[in-house]
Amino acid sequence: MFRYLCCNKLVIKKTVIMKTQNLNVNQLSTDAYRNYLSYLEAMDKKDVETYGKFLADDVQMWFNNEQFGIGKETILKGLDEYWQSFMSIEHDLTNIYGTDKNYVLEALNHYKRHDGKNATVKAVAFTDLNDNGKVKSVRLYMDMAPVFK
Repeated sequence: MFRYLCCNKLVIKKTVIMKTQNLNVNQLSTDAYRNYLSYLEAMDKKDVETYGKFLADDVQMWFNNEQFGIGKETILKGLDEYWQSFMSIEHDLTNIYGTDKNYVLEALNHYKRHDGKNATVKAVAFTDLNDNGKVKSVRLYMDMAPVFK
């Protein structure tokens, strides 16, 4: 069992891959936070199919100054390839600011490389949801050099 603090309530969840014990600020409602954890868990599992269920068909994604893709199918194909470039990822949440529809995550992302070495990357992700609660835009900012050097 894994415990995490959400909106001043202790919630029990059986399986959470990412670290939440370092979460200092969480401005999301309980339901939005649970949904966001499921979204991040799909990333940590590198589960393209489950991750795709969170995306709007017209979603846009940016990595730093580069557009990663426009459209759900394009982004899922790109993520499937990208996620193969490292063995695993684990999100270590530090702050979530914003509203249930527009929020930013500050985190440490712990990667295991294919050579067995570990790399930690500071990351910030801005996420916007559409009226149906699907991700319509993600802007990620992080220096991936430690993962690929």
